[in-house]
Amino acid sequence: MTRLRRWEPPLRRHPALVTLGLLAVVAVTAGAVSAHALLSASSVPAAGVLADNPDLDPGTTLSGPAPDFTLTDQYGQHVSLRSFRGKVVILAFNDSQCTTICPLTTTEMVDARRLLGAAGAQVQLLGIDANPQATSVADVRAYSQAHGMMQEWHFLTGSLAQLEGVWRAYHVAVQIEQGQIDHTPALYVIDVQGGLARLYLTQMAYAAIGQEAQLLAQEAASLLPDHPRVPSGLSYDRVVSVGPGTGVSLPKAGGGSVDLGPGGSGHLLLFFATWDQEVTNLARQLEALNQYAASAGRAGLPGLAAVDEASVEPSSTALGTFLGSLSPTLDYPVAIDATGQVADGYEVGDEPWLVLTSASGQILWSDDVSTNGWLTSGALAQRVVEVLASPAPAGPVGPGSAEAALAGSPVPLAALHEQAGQLLGGGFSALSARLAALRGYPVVVNVWASWCTPCRAEFPLFAAASLRYGTQVGFLGADLADVSGNARSFLSQHPVSYPSYPATLQDLSALAMVEGAPTTVFIDPTGKVVFVHPGEYPSQGALDSDIASYALGS
Repeated sequence: MTRLRRWEPPLRRHPALVTLGLLAVVAVTAGAVSAHALLSASSVPAAGVLADNPDLDPGTTLSGPAPDFTLTDQYGQHVSLRSFRGKVVILAFNDSQCTTICPLTTTEMVDARRLLGAAGAQVQLLGIDANPQATSVADVRAYSQAHGMMQEWHFLTGSLAQLEGVWRAYHVAVQIEQGQIDHTPALYVIDVQGGLARLYLTQMAYAAIGQEAQLLAQEAASLLPDHPRVPSGLSYDRVVSVGPGTGVSLPKAGGGSVDLGPGGSGHLLLFFATWDQEVTNLARQLEALNQYAASAGRAGLPGLAAVDEASVEPSSTALGTFLGSLSPTLDYPVAIDATGQVADGYEVGDEPWLVLTSASGQILWSDDVSTNGWLTSGALAQRVVEVLASPAPAGPVGPGSAEAALAGSPVPLAALHEQAGQLLGGGFSALSARLAALRGYPVVVNVWASWCTPCRAEFPLFAAASLRYGTQVGFLGADLADVSGNARSFLSQHPVSYPSYPATLQDLSALAMVEGAPTTVFIDPTGKVVFVHPGEYPSQGALDSDIASYALGS
């Protein structure tokens, strides 16, 4: 089974790895998107809170004609882009078997058009299949049916050669890595004359769906002749997530509530959505979990609860209809996360997704069921026992305690802290010399850029990790093909306890296999590269785990 997913070590790569030839899109030449100009442009064009919200992509302004195509939709009908002249087109590239970012994208598209009211009739939603292993009409129909999209859009497919031509024209990277589909989560807005207007990259943030929909609706309204008014009730401030350290009461399917957060013996949560049925036998697996629920109480293990991610369900009745079809019924509660804040707080990167939390409110273990497969109830119980017997993960270090956290660092590492947040000169040769000076200590090099949206999202993780491990591990940044002014501005807004050096892809190829940003390179005390993590880290736990494994060797 293939699907778009967040990168989870050590299995596969993240779809939001930004390479200079893929997402650096700001102009169009000869009918195809050109990738040359983002080196001198910031991917944070908006001012204020929108620019500071890592869960939103404010979009990149484009110009020039949108490359035309003719493909086949979920009904088997031929559809051409040019046939929608006179309408604003919102065009997304979606994996037809995706269980991560794509459902967020399609939800945003539908919500954006609904925000326009009657003017939504002047907006056409299109999807293009980005799964090279699931390109049949049946595949795009199955996705459309599962997500309630049959009447909402045209989901287009074709021969692999046809799709590859469209992917190239729009600079969308699609590849298979260890059996998983990686693709650029690109969403284009095309004006009524058929010209490219704006590019957005979907972020893995459930709580930001409404905000991104409002952004899309406002962009579409600005391109329509009568500029219809869009209800603008949502702030673009980052929505506060609700993690396991915070007590919360969620509505329970069928009535009542489910309490989550610290306390008791912790919690085992299964996050899911009803459309997971497209790619897994969800009903049978949820029913099988009754065995864990029954044994957990007897064994003193954390109780099980499921959490339906209502923010991306196709309708308000989808969950009730699905649960009503189960036999036997579930012996554990199903909570409803209507806002996405809990999914974000529990660092859900795919669906279905298991999370084990401690009594003190820490994430102890998470499992991408969609990719790794379902554990039997016995194997799941055994895994929970093993995790509970392991040392608890270290807690976060607050930004105000940086000096205390790094006190007593060895001289070479203390020198890094004294240059915290600086963009140093000298380019790659200076970076190489610094790495040589750090021999005897493990080093983590994070490749980033101010124009890279996934880099913004993971930067706080590196800020926290560099404080937690900075007395033992050297941290360095490699600013990839950036404008120095943009990079310094970015660093001033995203403080970290280590410096960065400017570099190019050609430079970094001498260090390791680096294809774009973000990428993280782990170097052992002898100066040998021992691991390369391409793409964005989805959670603090994932980054900390790699530091423990590849830097500290524990």
